[in-house]
Amino acid sequence: MAVIRKIETRAMPTLLEKRNNLITEMEEMIEKAKTETRSMSDEETTRFDEIKTEISQIDKTISAESEAAILGEGAQQAKTPEEEEKRALDEEKFLKYIKGDTRALDVANNGAIIPTDIANRIITRVKELSPIYQRATVFNVGGDLVFPAFDTNSIVTAYVEDMQQLTAQNGNFTSRKLQNFIAGSLVTISRSLMNRQDFNLVQFIVNAMSQSMSTFIEKELLVGAGVTAATGIFTDGNVTNVAPAGATIVADDLISAQMSIPDQFQGNACWIMSKPMFAGFRKLKDANGIYMLNPDIRTGFGYTLLGKPVFLSDNAPTNALAYGDMSGLYVKLAQNVEISILNELYATQHATGICAYTEFDSRVIEDQKLMIMEVPAV
Repeated sequence: MAVIRKIETRAMPTLLEKRNNLITEMEEMIEKAKTETRSMSDEETTRFDEIKTEISQIDKTISAESEAAILGEGAQQAKTPEEEEKRALDEEKFLKYIKGDTRALDVANNGAIIPTDIANRIITRVKELSPIYQRATVFNVGGDLVFPAFDTNSIVTAYVEDMQQLTAQNGNFTSRKLQNFIAGSLVTISRSLMNRQDFNLVQFIVNAMSQSMSTFIEKELLVGAGVTAATGIFTDGNVTNVAPAGATIVADDLISAQMSIPDQFQGNACWIMSKPMFAGFRKLKDANGIYMLNPDIRTGFGYTLLGKPVFLSDNAPTNALAYGDMSGLYVKLAQNVEISILNELYATQHATGICAYTEFDSRVIEDQKLMIMEVPAV
């Protein structure tokens, strides 16, 4: 299924506006042919292909911008003295705000905006902590993201008699949206610890919030309930469910599961399962008595199953596994992290509470890249 993304015009207004205009032109072209009950003309087909090429180039630029933002943390060694000085000033302002020495920082409705450098460090650390989030397609922007997708199943090919006229089929567009669900994390810090000169308070906050956010996000990416929250891989109705042949899973079932994903998406495919299921698979053998799970000698740790890496998660269901290219899972995580300081609430504990909020959502958009299998027993 070819996916065409319609994105809100915020981060790159001119480029995104042009992109959305192109998608509108494409949709109007399809709708016109659909209304007139005909196929697209040669001129329309040529223009349609031109639009796809233009959108592809714009997408590469948008993706490059998003990757550059995430990789900003890794480029710290290449920062200029001016950039390093700004970072130090941002940290100093941030510390004063947390300790209540100043009401610095730009105040928003829900609190204050964390300096960009510190927000980037939190987002980057979240990516490092969760391999599932790391492999997903991530958009670090605010606002809704709409992804129109062409339904290839709406075009039917069949045998016809000689000289029989073909019946025109209407191509259907569906749309899926990533919304603005607010996710928050809370960390409490002893005021005695905050006042220690030998304690790196900023790094502690970055690590604590990153750990909390990554645990929450990974759970939502797998089993998010949807509708009023993010939608996870195991709960998304668009993901193909491949059933095992019998009451007990065998090696052939895993091969069938793997082969349900098209060849072009096998390169970056992986398995996701719970620890109890992994423990059962450790004993699973093929028809030749060879264990299905093998140590990953390329990296020196972890395991592979049918040649693909296995990722374990405490949040994965104990009775189902997932396989495929995780880039089919789209995630929206805004980089504008908002913070609120709770001094009075934890005063009796001689502590300060720090709340961080961000916009988050996820859905499987390219469902041909992923599958799930319910595993009754191993």
